[in-house]
Parts: sequence; structure tokens; C-alpha cells
Amino acid sequence: MIYKNDCTLPKEYLEQLTTEGLESLPEMIRVLVNEAMQIERSKYLNAKPYQRSDERSGHANGYKHKTVKTRAGKVTFDIPQVREGGFYPGALEKGLRSERALTMTLAEMYVQGVSTRKVAAITKHLCGTEVSASQVSRAAKQLDEVLETWHGVNDRWEKWCICI
Repeated sequence: MIYKNDCTLPKEYLEQLTTEGLESLPEMIRVLVNEAMQIERSKYLNAKPYQRSDERSGHANGYKHKTVKTRAGKVTFDIPQVREGGFYPGALEKGLRSERALTMTLAEMYVQGVSTRKVAAITKHLCGTEVSASQVSRAAKQLDEVLETWHGVNDRWEKWCICI
């Protein structure tokens, strides 16, 4: 097998990935998402950090830390802030504390009748993070909303078929 030697990741990250393996994934995710959010803020402001420009549409105002539970473990992001408000990076969802796949997995376990205690044990084993009963309830509520929407579409489809 031929391996290409052209990688855009900095050498120190590749070395970290090589030595630590999958344990370094949360850090890699943090670095990549933080950089993407920084670029997005620069585009939003029409200016790079410390750049003076007539096109500037606002001012950077530091960072806010936010920890999100992912399948790779807990990741703490540095969310760029804008002094005038109105900016939130597209890479993260406002209010999101765990990724959607994890939330939907919790909802599925809830629907299958798995107890909250067992859900907490399973997520602790798989993700390294515990899940509270309220998180399981919120996930189930999201699933209920999706199912309700689907049932509404399905009912309209059945009525349409009967009319024909």
C-alpha cells in the first residue's frame, strides 16, 4: 500500500495521534472546532483578529468555555464572543451539551424500556460520561416530537389514499 506524505495537520498533532492513539481524539476535535469557530467569527466581523478595517462590522470580545459530551468523551470548546452580540458559531448548537447521536441513543434506550440507572451505566461504559434522568427525559421528549410529526404525515397520507 502506498501512503501519501502530504498532510495539512501540523506535525505535533500527528505525533500526538501516533503516540496516544484514539485517546487524543477529544483534543483533536477541540482544536479543529475551535479553529473553525475562529475563522467563522473573522468572516462575521469582516476582519481578522487585531485587524483594523473600514468593513469591520463588530468587535471580538474574548471566549466563553462550553463543555460538550461526545462519543469521544467530554470536549471543552472556546466559543468566540462578539461584543455587539448576534454571533453564535454554526459548528455548535446553542444550548447543546451533548451531541445529537448520543441524545438519540438515550431516547432509543428509553423507548425500549431500559431503566435510567441502566442507561447511565451504559453511557458511562461507552462514553466515559454519566447521564442524568433529566437528560434521558429530554431525549425521549425529542423522540416523541419526531414521532408525533411522523404520525401526522402518516395520517394525512392514509386519508389521501382512502379518498382515491
